[in-house]
Amino acid sequence: MAFNKFPHWRFNIKTLIQCDFDGTITVDDISYGMLDEYADKSWRLWADKYHRGEINVGEFNARVFSLVKEDRETLVAYTRRHAQLRPGFPQLLDFCKQKDIKFVVVRNGLDFYIELVLGDLGLKIKTYAGQTEFGRDGIIVRYIGPDGKEMKAGFKEAYTRLYISRGYRIIYVGNGISDIPAAKLSYRVFAREDLLERGTAAKLKCIPFDDMNDVIKGLSDINQ
Repeated sequence: MAFNKFPHWRFNIKTLIQCDFDGTITVDDISYGMLDEYADKSWRLWADKYHRGEINVGEFNARVFSLVKEDRETLVAYTRRHAQLRPGFPQLLDFCKQKDIKFVVVRNGLDFYIELVLGDLGLKIKTYAGQTEFGRDGIIVRYIGPDGKEMKAGFKEAYTRLYISRGYRIIYVGNGISDIPAAKLSYRVFAREDLLERGTAAKLKCIPFDDMNDVIKGLSDINQ
């Protein structure tokens, strides 16, 4: 199988898995579930605009999470009731340790529930996500890039480029539209749902996966 081109490989290549969270590490999208539960129905109109490419993911999340007025404790409780890991995730982390593969989460979702899910599992994983502030006017979401400045678009791609500049080949695992720019820069892409459909339509070579055991199998030839 041919994989995406990646220029100028060196000997002793370092490998990094850049992984999405909602709908990838978790079975369902926690953020969409929260919006269905706590935001008014107008959030779906913004979702339609986002999927049509009329607004970027940063603007989408900023607008829809301003509709959520519940406090942090309420949303923490929601997360603990509904978060379900995709099968094979612990095994994938073990595989990464055995192969000396760095694993990071880069997600347009919100930092507090991602850190909660991983923390409850006793996992310490480097995570880049939307930074949240709770207030009377809803949740304020900000995306901070590698240079410490706020970003409105290109969040995932920016971190892909950061790790490429540090000498890593990127294995990308994701499921969404916002994953496509970062996936295009990656050495190998594991995809499902929108990333698989739209990435394939854009001539991006994607390996389908149902659970994380499929990702492990697809990395059986990876050497460090």
